[in-house]
Amino acid sequence: MLKLYGFSVSNYYNVIKAALLEKGLAFEEVTVYPSSEESLLNRSPMGKVPCIETPEGSFSESQVILDYLEEAHPDTPLMPSSPFQRAKAREINRVLELYLELQARRLYPEAFFGGKVSDETKAEVKVALEKATGALARLTTFDPYIVGDSFTSSDIVAAIHLPLARDAGRKLLDMDLFEQLPGVKAYLGRIRERPSMQRVLADYKTGLETFLKSKQG
Repeated sequence: MLKLYGFSVSNYYNVIKAALLEKGLAFEEVTVYPSSEESLLNRSPMGKVPCIETPEGSFSESQVILDYLEEAHPDTPLMPSSPFQRAKAREINRVLELYLELQARRLYPEAFFGGKVSDETKAEVKVALEKATGALARLTTFDPYIVGDSFTSSDIVAAIHLPLARDAGRKLLDMDLFEQLPGVKAYLGRIRERPSMQRVLADYKTGLETFLKSKQG
């Protein structure tokens, strides 16, 4: 059985978890946190989560894991069928992760966890998020899905990363990313009705409550 290592508050962990659920694959969840512990480094050399253990060995990085799941378990595809559309899906994933989520992540300590972010960082992130949402608006109309007419892993990535980035922007930057993305609210509502997303979001909520209580303690 596949083993998924990470924790339910991690949005990258939740991307992989939703993909596993969509594909109907049996898997075991193993709660671990980013660290330099030897046991994690043996599975994820950078000490990051998520990572996944397969019968052949372990590896990390969410896009790598998504690609593996697609190649190893193609019966329930989560990528478009044409090479061009598959490339577009990966392009959109790149924008969502590298140019939007990783920038918004710089705000998370203050937006969600009671920390503090400098005004300089906030100004830098605001410019970056405006550019990233502008790129997304050119890449997709969110109708009915993010890439064409079929549900793909890009929809999972978008449904998990976009709301977090939007919430952080609204709290700290006085901006709403969704205003630059026509149709995104209805789109996210549709995606989040899927059973896989319902389970992931429920587990995220429970995990976040537990995580915040542990910080308060």
